[in-house]
Amino acid sequence: MSIWWSLQLRREAASVPLARRLLLGAMETAGVDADISHEVCVALSEACSNAVQHAGDHTEVYRVTASIHGDVCRIEVTDGGPGFPAGATIPLAGRREPRELATGGRGLRLIEALADRVRYDSQPGTGGAVVTFDKVLRWREGALLKAS
Repeated sequence: MSIWWSLQLRREAASVPLARRLLLGAMETAGVDADISHEVCVALSEACSNAVQHAGDHTEVYRVTASIHGDVCRIEVTDGGPGFPAGATIPLAGRREPRELATGGRGLRLIEALADRVRYDSQPGTGGAVVTFDKVLRWREGALLKAS
């Protein structure tokens, strides 16, 4: 069995804990290990905070899509802002920060540290930022969605 949900949220600081609580509730109900749930929720908070802070005046909303399929949780946060700078290197853990991103990127590094796989893209045509990350799940005993 798998689950999937998508939210469209206003670009307001109050939307970040809302997205986090919804994800945490879904993961708790599904039977995901509490430590893994916490890591995924912290990474989600960072991705949502980036959408709220960096989409500029380009859009009033952003989208969060989450799925649990088998033993993997995938989160995608998409905004309608300018996207990532063309040719910029995303400041992942262990890399030296490029000059154009030197004052930011700590949230992206945290996502990288907590997730098993991370992708940063800009939407074709519209240019909005897309942050996608995957986390391999561990399950509590008797979990509802545990892969067989």
